[in-house]
Amino acid sequence: MSSEKTHDSFFTILLIFLRLGLTSFGGPVAHLGYFREEFVQRRRWLSEQSYADLVALCQFLPGPASSQVGLALGLSRGGFRGALAAWCGFTLPSALLLIVVAYGVMAPGTGLPAGVIHGLKLIAVAVVIQAVWGMGQTLCRGKKEITLMLVSACSLLLLPAVWLQPLVLLLAGISGLFLFKNHVLPDTAHLPVQVSRRPGILLLGLFFTLLFLLPILASTQSWPGLHLFDLFYRAGSLVFGGGHVVLPLLQAETVLPGHVSNDAFMAGYGAAQAVPGPLFTFAAYLGSSMQQWPGWQGGLIALIAIFTPSFLLVAGVLPFWDQLRRNRSIRAALTAVNAAVVGLLLAALYNPIWTGSVSSPTDFALVLIAVAALQVWKCPVWLLVPLFALGGFIAF
Repeated sequence: MSSEKTHDSFFTILLIFLRLGLTSFGGPVAHLGYFREEFVQRRRWLSEQSYADLVALCQFLPGPASSQVGLALGLSRGGFRGALAAWCGFTLPSALLLIVVAYGVMAPGTGLPAGVIHGLKLIAVAVVIQAVWGMGQTLCRGKKEITLMLVSACSLLLLPAVWLQPLVLLLAGISGLFLFKNHVLPDTAHLPVQVSRRPGILLLGLFFTLLFLLPILASTQSWPGLHLFDLFYRAGSLVFGGGHVVLPLLQAETVLPGHVSNDAFMAGYGAAQAVPGPLFTFAAYLGSSMQQWPGWQGGLIALIAIFTPSFLLVAGVLPFWDQLRRNRSIRAALTAVNAAVVGLLLAALYNPIWTGSVSSPTDFALVLIAVAALQVWKCPVWLLVPLFALGGFIAF
């Protein structure tokens, strides 16, 4: 950890995450790369090891891992207000854009030009390459760690099933108890969390209470807003693996009952791919488009509902996390899990990031330039994002 103060104002955290919310294209794996570059490399809010531990924790929790990492960072720097500032900055830009799409002010398909989107995808590839390389150097130094990383990556590449990701991490953690029990384990830097254990227990209790109570209340009450909140709260509570995994559940809950047409659903999903920030903000589009609760109010309810589980889980678990990860057995398991997380990111680097972005020698050349700009010339990501967007607009 840096020696500087670990408490920042609401507006300081808000502005930092707002810049990320406006420039973080490329999906959840790319977001983790943007966060690493900003908070580990540039600001030194936490060490590489602490960041990897935090990513591993959020991969185990249901919900969007990148948004949860952002919430945890905000919580560690500014308490509950810091978490709120991080969420608002990272989430609201894309949410507001998608609500505008739902209103039809910007017709689906007429948003960002295809060349701009392509340029943004290429810089996202470079960001993920930098993150995988940097985390690999820190977390995969020995033969056992490298082996776990390769097994994790190959498993996810050969069988890209949603359920396999948490299973791979779980099996890695179990194997770590045996592989690293007698090893000298890396020290963990303190991650300050300005929430005590008592509120943490209450928040975890509230998470489970809402999960079981909301369906009962929604079935007995006629207020549409309660049904809307219940639908999106369950979606945010029960999905592992990030934004794309939640789509089938949202489609089943909104399209099949007739709340949203399939064409409108797919148009909104396409628009969600073209905006920065977390894919879970697609909920704002759906909430604004549903016939039972049309307008921005429905979008706001859906947006808050789908992210509420993440806030409750992160704020509930983090007060216990620092002590847990210092336990020798937990540390051994985390050493293996962190290596597996690098493998997970490596697999995601190939599919969908590389396969969905790099399709020509020109693309490959631009990715090489972007990697050199980040790694060698130390150019900030926030500067490269508009440059590659402009370059994509001109070249493609």
